Amino acid sequence: MTGILEGRVAIVTGSGRGIGRGIAVELAREGAKVVVASRSQGSIDDTLSLVARAGGTAVGQICDVGEHADIVATVERAVSAFGGLDILVNNAQAFGTKDAPDSSPVLTGIEKFRDAEWDLTFQTGPTASYLFMKAAFPHLVASGRGRIINFGSYWGQAGNEGSVAYNAAKEAIRGLSRTAAREWGKHAITCNVINPAIETDALRNHTGGDPAATAAAAAGIPLRRFGDIFADGGRIAVFLASDDASFLTGMTFQVDGGLFMYP
Repeated sequence: MTGILEGRVAIVTGSGRGIGRGIAVELAREGAKVVVASRSQGSIDDTLSLVARAGGTAVGQICDVGEHADIVATVERAVSAFGGLDILVNNAQAFGTKDAPDSSPVLTGIEKFRDAEWDLTFQTGPTASYLFMKAAFPHLVASGRGRIINFGSYWGQAGNEGSVAYNAAKEAIRGLSRTAAREWGKHAITCNVINPAIETDALRNHTGGDPAATAAAAAGIPLRRFGDIFADGGRIAVFLASDDASFLTGMTFQVDGGLFMYP
């Protein structure tokens, strides 16, 4: 049997690790040809190895989503390698500042928050998603079944204390996504958002790498666990990229085990 995404081409940013890696592998497992985009060649190679083991096809592309030229080059890579583009997954997000990057948000009150951290968070979050969507647009139109999957966060929905830039950036991405869904629906392009609670390196760094702290955080989730990058993060992306989700657009999907249930 062929996969449900056979013949389609996808870009997944930030796919050298974490939920991006899970999405890249699962899209490839279902037949999509994937551009694995990340800042590190080593992490790209690790994901490419997993794709190959799953029987999929992928190429790597060094991409810093904070650089417009890298965004354009990544879209061009998909088209040159595979002949088009059907699926865009904007997953990458940087933390900290350009001069002092971090692996997760550093909790700081608004009155003391670093302006440079605000700038990098927006540059690599909503601005990068916006620029990728613009660069991908003509190819998604030509596809006739374009799919955009962006990433928000329940932190933004809840207004988590100490992470003003991340909260605001993730809510901006949801606004961007709803606008694209409304404007580009006439081109058969859907645009949806995933708000995840998935166990990744960023999560483990946020809990200090302490398994007990991670378990304590998971205890607040109704299903009592964080999601898996493949089985939970990857599979919801497969669904949203497939024909089964062709009538879903402008929606936020809470892939969080019931953590955020507010309307």
